[in-house]
Amino acid sequence: MTPADYDAWFDTPRGRWVGETEFRLIRRQVGPRPEETLLDVGCGSGWFTRRFARANGWNVTGLDRDPAMLAFARAHGRNERYLQGDARALPFADASFDRVIAIASLCFVADERRALAEIVRVARRGFAVGWLNRHSLWHRRNADRPAYRGAAWHTSREVRDLFAGLPVARLRLSSAVFLP
Repeated sequence: MTPADYDAWFDTPRGRWVGETEFRLIRRQVGPRPEETLLDVGCGSGWFTRRFARANGWNVTGLDRDPAMLAFARAHGRNERYLQGDARALPFADASFDRVIAIASLCFVADERRALAEIVRVARRGFAVGWLNRHSLWHRRNADRPAYRGAAWHTSREVRDLFAGLPVARLRLSSAVFLP
């Protein structure tokens, strides 16, 4: 899937509903304040990165490993900063971002726990991670589609287990999309 095709999916009726639903939930979870810094790990085409930059005037950085996705994100961005990097070794100092998000990106990382530990390390005030829910109707209808090839779909227990031993207080799990 090309970056343009990926981004254009959010302009379809289903994509718009999913994107807006996920955006509202993630925004509510991270509790944005004006002028905070935000890191979007696995930003892809920058669709969510751009939304967060416009939502509050945040200083937003998107990070992805795919040069083609980053080129698309840069071409369509405004004030965001985009960097190439690996979620398992974030190129930032400890507590260097107020908030960190990763929306359906860690599901494609070979060592999700290592990437999660990196997110916790660089987040100063909070983070929100979106995983693919194995018990959702979305899974039943979409797990075999090319866009999800190689993705890990988790149960809530598996997500909780990923946090075992990490310095995280007040862990909350919420669901955004159960139905297409």
